[in-house]
Amino acid sequence: MSVPLTFSGRVVLVTGAGGGLGREYALAFGERGAAVIVNDLGGDIKGGGKSSAAADRVVEEIRAKGGKAVANYDSVEDGEKLIQTALDAFGRIDIVVNNAGILRDRSFARTSDLDWDLIHRVHLRGSFLVTRAAWNHMKNQKFGRIIMTSSAAGIYGNFGQANYSAAKLGLLGLANTLAIEGQKYNIHCNTIAPTAGSRLTETVMPPDLLESLKAEYVAPLVLWLCHESCQENGGLFEVGAGWIGKLRWERSLGRIVRQKNQMVTPESVRDTWSEICDFTDATKPASIQESLQTLVDVLSRVDTGITANPTSAVSIKAAGTNPSAAIGHTLAEMSFTYTHMNCILYALGVGMSTKDPHHLKFLFEGHEDLSVLPTFGVIPAQSSMTGLSSVPGLDIDFTRLLHGEQYMELFKPLPTSGTLSSKATVADILDKGSGMLILLDVHTYSGKELLCYNQFSVFIVGSGGFGGKRTSQKAVLTADPPNRAPDAVIVDETSKDQAALYRLSGDWNPLHIDPSFAAMGGFKSPILHGLCSFGFAARHVLKQYAGNDVSRFKSIKVRFVKPVYPGQSLQTEMWKEGNRVHLQCKVKETGGVVLSGAYVDLHAVAAADTSMSASPPQTAGLQSDLVFAEIERRIKDVGAELVKKVNAVFGWEITKDGKTAREWTIDLKTGSGSLHKGAYTGKADVTFTVTDEDFMEVVMGKLNPQKAFFAGKLKVRGNIMLSQKLEAILKEHAKL
Repeated sequence: MSVPLTFSGRVVLVTGAGGGLGREYALAFGERGAAVIVNDLGGDIKGGGKSSAAADRVVEEIRAKGGKAVANYDSVEDGEKLIQTALDAFGRIDIVVNNAGILRDRSFARTSDLDWDLIHRVHLRGSFLVTRAAWNHMKNQKFGRIIMTSSAAGIYGNFGQANYSAAKLGLLGLANTLAIEGQKYNIHCNTIAPTAGSRLTETVMPPDLLESLKAEYVAPLVLWLCHESCQENGGLFEVGAGWIGKLRWERSLGRIVRQKNQMVTPESVRDTWSEICDFTDATKPASIQESLQTLVDVLSRVDTGITANPTSAVSIKAAGTNPSAAIGHTLAEMSFTYTHMNCILYALGVGMSTKDPHHLKFLFEGHEDLSVLPTFGVIPAQSSMTGLSSVPGLDIDFTRLLHGEQYMELFKPLPTSGTLSSKATVADILDKGSGMLILLDVHTYSGKELLCYNQFSVFIVGSGGFGGKRTSQKAVLTADPPNRAPDAVIVDETSKDQAALYRLSGDWNPLHIDPSFAAMGGFKSPILHGLCSFGFAARHVLKQYAGNDVSRFKSIKVRFVKPVYPGQSLQTEMWKEGNRVHLQCKVKETGGVVLSGAYVDLHAVAAADTSMSASPPQTAGLQSDLVFAEIERRIKDVGAELVKKVNAVFGWEITKDGKTAREWTIDLKTGSGSLHKGAYTGKADVTFTVTDEDFMEVVMGKLNPQKAFFAGKLKVRGNIMLSQKLEAILKEHAKL
């Protein structure tokens, strides 16, 4: 049995609630626990007159059933007064249902200025004024639900209702923009086009039809769209007679009607009119960005002399190409040479920072455990995508290419430098109707050793419809997370320069750096690379569940959903199920999902080897033993003084023949100080690793510690600044 929707604690304003649809909305909200402001001017259907009776009756009905309600008799043109009634009576406003309306039907030739203006003042301007009055209250409380009431006349047009139709479609445009602006504040705005029996429709519908189109059949949709659990935003719904349908725009593929350096002529429009109006393989743009992207593609094609339809699958067939024939084709081998600098630059590009000491192993070339982030494995492979242009059987427009999904698997941790080779194969090609999906498998080798496998899923918009299959067993699938709250969440703020930094790892698309290019694509500013968000999410998992141990990382799969703007915060939600960590990445500020169906597979933690001691084997005859014996004697003499001066715990790892031969701990933090053989049981403030020979060179003054450090002979982890206090130990009190 489903859980009933309730509105306890919510405050709802319904305009035009004295009868018809508005009355049904008010009663339904009241029955389910909401406090209701019943607004009605009490005028006639043409906007004349005024009375409090209609609103009062509905308030009495709600109260008679145990609900909470107050009346408001103001015109919707006094929007501030309506919202103030809610604030005075109940202290807040959560939901606004813009329902008030009048009719002044006339054929277009007979429509007067008053007929036009009154309709727009009540329907469009009234909804604007009421919603604007509520807007900041909703923003501040991070919740709001708004309903705009359009009409079939606004969507399709209707004889004798030019004024009404224009206002009603204007409400849809207003709602669409409010849905965009309100998204990050959890304010959702939707539009309904109801058909129901009311005083506005009784003049144009026969009585038996009015009886079948009861207002009570519309109210359930309004209540659902206004509930806090409903995430629908920016939708348009037709509703009536117990039926609900969602509408969306559809656009023909169209036709480019100009050529480079040539004018567009009426004749070129006439001669291609059938193609312009052909809705075969039509697209369904859902945002202004998607709409403008076609124009960006057109500009690109015209400038390069290509005049075929930018999104037409027909152009692929006409060129004599056969996408299915490309399956199995192997691309030219790609070579990639890199050093530790490329690895460090990549780590910075995916948000690593020296602010976190645990990141140092990925950022400092002198670190004893210098490591490469696992997702760096996409970098040597990504250039393979450019080779798709040379695949026989394909005619790809790269301006229509979208990176849909990514899978990457590591077979061993990546080296910090080297020359790698990548071999790419077209694993499969799928026909998704609205586009073509290419599965590109890339295997990356160091010599003959396989290091990494990537599967790029790239979608070519408008290139579908060639009769290919829709699914493939070769595709690595995404996986939905468990149905519970995340086990862990990590939030990282991207910098304003994040995309500019990440692109230095090899993705030079100007969409990520050039504001004018981004604007042509419909974006307010350059966007972050999808593979940058991919890197953020992967290192969050590596930190949370693998202690930044790159040897634990096995594979990652993600689906790219929405773009991120540099400066926004990425929130990675994680669910651990055995060795698999499901994840979902969002933009914290908007709640928009960036990566979905994603997961990271980890290698199991290796069982501890109990056959050997955890301590390194001790080697006899080390020269450094004499120094530490002297240090121990001096600590017994002046340890208390050293504790005051140094106040730190030093760890030493002395190596011989490439292996740790001794571990020492100098504790100048507690009591009168001490020295003992072996690793510190807690955490040393700073630990030094050095060979027995180099240690003696440093102690005897023959090797400068700074030069030893930069030469890689002396490795330091922990608080490196404490190394400045070594002089008090090694020179002043440890003279041989």
